[in-house]
Amino acid sequence: MSNTQDRIAVACPSCSPAEETVHEVLKPGGHATVRCTECSHVHKVRIEEESEVERKVVVSQDGESFTTMVDAPPTETIAAGEEFIVDTPEAIMLVRITGIEVGPEQRVDEATVEDARTIWTRAVDNVSVRVTVNPKEGTGFREETRSFKVNVPGDYEFTVGETESFGDEEFLVKALHVRDDAPEYRHGKLDHDGDMVYAKDVNRLYGTDKTTSAWSAW
Repeated sequence: MSNTQDRIAVACPSCSPAEETVHEVLKPGGHATVRCTECSHVHKVRIEEESEVERKVVVSQDGESFTTMVDAPPTETIAAGEEFIVDTPEAIMLVRITGIEVGPEQRVDEATVEDARTIWTRAVDNVSVRVTVNPKEGTGFREETRSFKVNVPGDYEFTVGETESFGDEEFLVKALHVRDDAPEYRHGKLDHDGDMVYAKDVNRLYGTDKTTSAWSAW
Protein backbone atom coordinates (compact mmCIF):
# COMPACT_ATOMS: atom_id res chain seq x y z
CA MET A 1 0.00 0.00 0.00
CA SER A 2 2.18 2.78 -1.33
CA ASN A 3 1.60 6.50 -1.63
CA THR A 4 3.83 7.09 -4.67
CA GLN A 5 4.28 5.32 -7.96
CA ASP A 6 7.98 4.85 -8.76
CA ARG A 7 7.60 3.08 -12.12
CA ILE A 8 5.04 3.51 -14.91
CA ALA A 9 4.52 2.28 -18.47
CA VAL A 10 4.42 5.11 -21.05
CA ALA A 11 5.66 5.73 -24.59
CA CYS A 12 9.22 7.03 -24.91
CA PRO A 13 9.63 9.79 -27.54
CA SER A 14 13.25 8.76 -28.07
CA CYS A 15 13.29 4.98 -28.47
CA SER A 16 9.65 3.83 -28.49
CA PRO A 17 7.12 6.51 -29.49
CA ALA A 18 4.55 3.94 -30.59
CA GLU A 19 4.78 1.48 -27.70
CA GLU A 20 4.95 1.78 -23.95
CA THR A 21 8.16 1.06 -22.06
CA VAL A 22 8.89 1.01 -18.34
CA HIS A 23 9.86 4.43 -16.99
CA GLU A 24 11.27 5.44 -13.63
CA VAL A 25 9.42 8.34 -12.04
CA LEU A 26 12.00 10.98 -11.09
CA LYS A 27 9.54 13.64 -10.00
CA PRO A 28 5.92 12.59 -9.36
CA GLY A 29 2.88 14.72 -9.97
CA GLY A 30 0.28 15.38 -12.63
CA HIS A 31 3.05 16.46 -15.05
CA ALA A 32 5.76 14.02 -13.97
CA THR A 33 9.41 13.82 -14.92
CA VAL A 34 10.30 10.27 -16.00
CA ARG A 35 13.30 8.36 -17.34
CA CYS A 36 13.05 5.51 -19.82
CA THR A 37 14.66 2.32 -18.50
CA GLU A 38 15.46 1.24 -22.08
CA CYS A 39 17.41 4.27 -23.34
CA SER A 40 17.65 6.53 -20.23
CA HIS A 41 15.89 9.39 -22.03
CA VAL A 42 14.38 11.88 -19.56
CA HIS A 43 11.12 13.61 -20.45
CA LYS A 44 7.84 14.77 -18.99
CA VAL A 45 4.55 12.96 -19.20
CA ARG A 46 1.02 13.68 -18.10
CA ILE A 47 -0.10 11.23 -15.39
CA GLU A 48 -3.72 11.03 -14.42
CA GLU A 49 -3.60 10.87 -10.65
CA GLU A 50 -6.00 8.37 -9.18
CA SER A 51 -8.21 9.61 -6.38
CA GLU A 52 -7.78 7.89 -3.03
CA VAL A 53 -10.29 6.46 -0.59
CA GLU A 54 -10.12 6.32 3.17
CA ARG A 55 -10.14 2.92 4.88
CA LYS A 56 -10.19 1.82 8.51
CA VAL A 57 -7.11 -0.01 9.80
CA VAL A 58 -7.01 -1.95 13.06
CA VAL A 59 -3.49 -2.30 14.46
CA SER A 60 -2.72 -5.01 17.02
CA GLN A 61 0.36 -4.78 19.23
CA ASP A 62 1.21 -6.80 22.37
CA GLY A 63 -2.37 -7.90 22.99
CA GLU A 64 -3.82 -4.42 22.54
CA SER A 65 -5.24 -2.73 19.47
CA PHE A 66 -6.20 0.67 18.14
CA THR A 67 -7.99 1.96 15.06
CA THR A 68 -6.74 4.52 12.56
CA MET A 69 -7.46 5.54 8.96
CA VAL A 70 -5.33 5.35 5.81
CA ASP A 71 -5.75 6.70 2.26
CA ALA A 72 -5.00 4.51 -0.77
CA PRO A 73 -5.97 4.19 -4.46
CA PRO A 74 -9.25 2.26 -4.73
CA THR A 75 -7.95 -0.08 -7.47
CA GLU A 76 -4.83 -1.10 -5.58
CA THR A 77 -4.81 -4.78 -4.57
CA ILE A 78 -3.80 -5.60 -1.00
CA ALA A 79 -3.14 -9.02 0.49
CA ALA A 80 -2.46 -10.72 3.82
CA GLY A 81 1.25 -10.73 4.59
CA GLU A 82 1.95 -7.38 2.92
CA GLU A 83 3.48 -4.61 5.01
CA PHE A 84 2.96 -0.85 4.90
CA ILE A 85 3.54 2.25 7.01
CA VAL A 86 0.81 3.60 9.27
CA ASP A 87 1.26 7.27 10.18
CA THR A 88 -0.74 8.36 13.22
CA PRO A 89 -0.45 11.39 15.53
CA GLU A 90 0.91 9.05 18.21
CA ALA A 91 3.47 7.12 16.17
CA ILE A 92 4.68 5.99 12.77
CA MET A 93 4.89 2.22 12.56
CA LEU A 94 5.33 -0.64 10.13
CA VAL A 95 2.39 -3.07 10.10
CA ARG A 96 1.59 -6.36 8.36
CA ILE A 97 -1.85 -7.20 6.98
CA THR A 98 -3.38 -10.19 8.78
CA GLY A 99 -6.87 -10.04 7.31
CA ILE A 100 -9.18 -7.96 5.12
CA GLU A 101 -12.84 -7.49 5.98
CA VAL A 102 -15.02 -7.04 2.89
CA GLY A 103 -18.39 -7.50 4.55
CA PRO A 104 -20.06 -8.30 7.87
CA GLU A 105 -18.07 -11.18 9.38
CA GLN A 106 -16.51 -11.84 5.96
CA ARG A 107 -12.71 -11.84 5.76
CA VAL A 108 -10.50 -12.59 2.77
CA ASP A 109 -6.75 -12.79 2.18
CA GLU A 110 -6.77 -10.50 -0.86
CA ALA A 111 -8.96 -7.68 -2.15
CA THR A 112 -8.88 -4.26 -3.74
CA VAL A 113 -8.85 -1.25 -1.46
CA GLU A 114 -12.25 -0.33 -2.87
CA ASP A 115 -13.75 -3.63 -1.68
CA ALA A 116 -12.07 -3.55 1.72
CA ARG A 117 -14.03 -2.22 4.65
CA THR A 118 -11.54 -2.86 7.44
CA ILE A 119 -7.87 -3.84 7.16
CA TRP A 120 -6.63 -5.90 10.11
CA THR A 121 -2.93 -5.64 10.89
CA ARG A 122 -0.29 -6.16 13.54
CA ALA A 123 2.73 -3.97 14.27
CA VAL A 124 6.00 -5.53 13.11
CA ASP A 125 8.65 -2.83 13.55
CA ASN A 126 9.03 -3.65 17.26
CA VAL A 127 7.71 -6.94 18.62
CA SER A 128 7.50 -9.12 21.72
CA VAL A 129 8.76 -12.67 21.18
CA ARG A 130 7.52 -15.46 23.44
CA VAL A 131 10.37 -17.66 24.68
CA THR A 132 10.13 -21.08 26.35
CA VAL A 133 13.35 -22.51 27.80
CA ASN A 134 14.19 -25.90 29.30
CA PRO A 135 16.82 -26.50 32.02
CA LYS A 136 20.30 -26.94 30.64
CA GLU A 137 21.42 -30.54 30.39
CA GLY A 138 23.52 -32.17 33.10
CA THR A 139 22.34 -30.02 36.01
CA GLY A 140 20.62 -32.89 37.78
CA PHE A 141 17.66 -30.69 38.66
CA ARG A 142 14.06 -31.43 37.74
CA GLU A 143 13.11 -27.85 37.16
CA GLU A 144 10.11 -26.99 35.03
CA THR A 145 10.39 -25.05 31.81
CA ARG A 146 10.22 -21.26 32.01
CA SER A 147 8.46 -18.82 29.71
CA PHE A 148 9.02 -15.11 29.24
CA LYS A 149 9.02 -12.44 26.54
CA VAL A 150 11.81 -10.44 24.95
CA ASN A 151 11.25 -7.14 23.15
CA VAL A 152 13.28 -6.67 19.97
CA PRO A 153 13.10 -4.90 16.58
CA GLY A 154 10.99 -6.78 14.05
CA ASP A 155 13.97 -7.43 11.78
CA TYR A 156 16.07 -8.94 14.60
CA GLU A 157 17.40 -12.34 13.51
CA PHE A 158 17.02 -15.46 15.67
CA THR A 159 19.12 -18.41 14.49
CA VAL A 160 18.89 -22.02 15.66
CA GLY A 161 22.14 -23.06 17.36
CA GLU A 162 23.11 -19.57 18.51
CA THR A 163 23.11 -18.24 22.08
CA GLU A 164 21.06 -15.14 22.91
CA SER A 165 21.36 -12.85 25.92
CA PHE A 166 18.72 -10.37 27.08
CA GLY A 167 19.36 -8.79 30.46
CA ASP A 168 19.60 -11.62 32.98
CA GLU A 169 18.33 -14.19 30.47
CA GLU A 170 20.67 -16.32 28.39
CA PHE A 171 19.57 -19.26 26.27
CA LEU A 172 20.57 -21.43 23.31
CA VAL A 173 18.04 -21.28 20.47
CA LYS A 174 16.82 -24.84 19.78
CA ALA A 175 13.73 -24.30 17.60
CA LEU A 176 11.61 -21.52 16.12
CA HIS A 177 7.88 -21.77 15.53
CA VAL A 178 6.87 -19.51 12.63
CA ARG A 179 3.70 -17.39 12.60
CA ASP A 180 0.93 -18.29 10.17
CA ASP A 181 1.16 -14.91 8.44
CA ALA A 182 4.92 -15.14 7.89
CA PRO A 183 5.99 -15.51 4.24
CA GLU A 184 8.68 -17.60 2.59
CA TYR A 185 9.71 -20.11 5.23
CA ARG A 186 10.20 -23.81 4.49
CA HIS A 187 8.22 -25.11 7.46
CA GLY A 188 6.09 -23.93 10.35
CA LYS A 189 8.79 -25.06 12.79
CA LEU A 190 12.52 -24.76 12.12
CA ASP A 191 14.98 -26.72 14.28
CA HIS A 192 18.16 -27.23 12.26
CA ASP A 193 21.35 -25.33 13.12
CA GLY A 194 21.57 -22.24 10.97
CA ASP A 195 17.80 -21.89 10.43
CA MET A 196 16.95 -18.20 10.79
CA VAL A 197 13.65 -16.42 11.43
CA TYR A 198 13.04 -12.70 11.81
CA ALA A 199 11.58 -11.72 15.17
CA LYS A 200 8.40 -10.37 13.53
CA ASP A 201 7.80 -13.86 12.09
CA VAL A 202 8.35 -15.83 15.32
CA ASN A 203 5.29 -17.27 17.04
CA ARG A 204 7.36 -18.88 19.80
CA LEU A 205 11.04 -19.55 20.39
CA TYR A 206 12.22 -22.72 22.16
CA GLY A 207 15.61 -22.85 23.85
CA THR A 208 17.90 -24.38 26.44
CA ASP A 209 18.52 -22.18 29.46
CA LYS A 210 22.11 -21.05 29.92
CA THR A 211 21.44 -18.52 32.66
CA THR A 212 23.95 -19.33 35.42
CA SER A 213 21.96 -17.84 38.28
CA ALA A 214 18.76 -19.66 37.31
CA TRP A 215 20.23 -23.16 37.43
CA SER A 216 23.18 -22.90 39.84
CA ALA A 217 23.73 -25.59 42.47
CA TRP A 218 22.83 -24.90 46.08
